[in-house]
Amino acid sequence: MKITMPLLFMFISTTFFAQHLTVERANHLASLPVKCLQQEYPNKLNQLLIDNTEILSPKVLHPAFYGCFDWHSSVHGHWSLVYLLSKFPDLAQRDFIIAQLKANLSKENIQQEIAYFNKGHEKAFERTYGWTWLLKLQLELESSTDMYAKDLAVNLQPLSDLVVQRYLDFLPKLVYPVRAGTHTNTAFGLSFAWDYAVHSKNIELQKSISDNAIRLFQKDQNCPFNWEPSGTDFLSPCMEEMGIMQRILPEKEFLKWMQSFAPALFTKGFNWEVAKVSDRTDGHLVHLDGLNFSRAWNLYRLIQQYPKQFSYLKPLADQHLNFSLPSVVDGNYEGEHWLASFALRAFDEAAKVK
Repeated sequence: MKITMPLLFMFISTTFFAQHLTVERANHLASLPVKCLQQEYPNKLNQLLIDNTEILSPKVLHPAFYGCFDWHSSVHGHWSLVYLLSKFPDLAQRDFIIAQLKANLSKENIQQEIAYFNKGHEKAFERTYGWTWLLKLQLELESSTDMYAKDLAVNLQPLSDLVVQRYLDFLPKLVYPVRAGTHTNTAFGLSFAWDYAVHSKNIELQKSISDNAIRLFQKDQNCPFNWEPSGTDFLSPCMEEMGIMQRILPEKEFLKWMQSFAPALFTKGFNWEVAKVSDRTDGHLVHLDGLNFSRAWNLYRLIQQYPKQFSYLKPLADQHLNFSLPSVVDGNYEGEHWLASFALRAFDEAAKVK
């Protein structure tokens, strides 16, 4: 995608960096998943082959989520579009987008996705990054007032139910958390799942997430902010752990935990250099733009819930959002196929800060 100078100027202007997502910005962000939602190749299959009968095309294997390079990126690409359709009734290409969503999230396609998940050798497929985004999509469909979304929520529900059961089966077995800044990060894998559990009033899932998060994270102290970033992080290990604990702990307990876990954040002079990307055509190095968004959405959420303690962190959150935002539309598919979702997450949390 070639960016014209006027368009580039619009994206790097200070106006664009306001926390409020305008319809013009929404249209540009929507154009990215629209472009790849039904683009089968290039594609990275996270597949375990038992024999040569399983060597099939991405669209055959995953008729709902075959676009946008890999399964999980396709899932949060779908979330991005449902989210934007809900927020912006006049979104450009609205009818076309809804038609794409309906084609992908048909009852038949979801049943095929379930069949893949039910293979005996695929119990760990997309654990837990893809799982948590799927429940985020389910929640967004159920929260929408649009009839198309209600219908698609019904279609998706059986796969979401399967994922919920996967969480219930897996979490007690996880003796140690994964603190990587990539897909296997345990804390991030629990956050959207918790939001869905609360939304759906699933007490069993809430209890499992809460009990296991406390077991895994409550004793953590002095998270090493200076260890971030690792070379290909797209999630902040420190901030994502904070994000799940913020969700499950009452205010007094959370702030006490924070004093031990992240004492540096209570210092008004706290500064954190943004993660810099040396080559945005490298699919792994461009992850660092996602890290900036991950830090931003967690900082905004912290500020929104605890303004008295943390409002001074807003310029830092803004800095991280602003730094990586232009790269979302820089024409490189390595970032375009997924970064719009991360930018929208940051915008969504920023909009809640008063």
